[in-house]
Amino acid sequence: QVQLVESGGGLVQAGGSLRLSCAASGRISSINAMGWYRQAPGKQRELVARITSDGNANYADSIKGRFTISRDNAKNTVYLQMNSLKPEDTAVYYCNALTKVLGGLRLADYWGQGTQVTVSS
Repeated sequence: QVQLVESGGGLVQAGGSLRLSCAASGRISSINAMGWYRQAPGKQRELVARITSDGNANYADSIKGRFTISRDNAKNTVYLQMNSLKPEDTAVYYCNALTKVLGGLRLADYWGQGTQVTVSS
């Protein structure tokens, strides 16, 4: 019903930058929030950043001051600008959208397929 298409992952050296993008499409009535989560080997999935449709953002403590989340509501797209990358940022990054589908009664979570970010030392 809702598809999330991600791009921008890859391999980068420590101190470098990447910009992740995620575009939502499908039978969307409204999007309450979009965000990014990540999961590293041997660790649980964690919230990286999340932004509501009116622009309120939350960040994980580990990335505050280095990452910035933004959105383009007209395109149903969320971005994650990642600067000063560290090896510990290496993970699969997943896009998430909390949405209501056309004709739907409830909000529901949708997830992208994930994109690999690898930071070398």
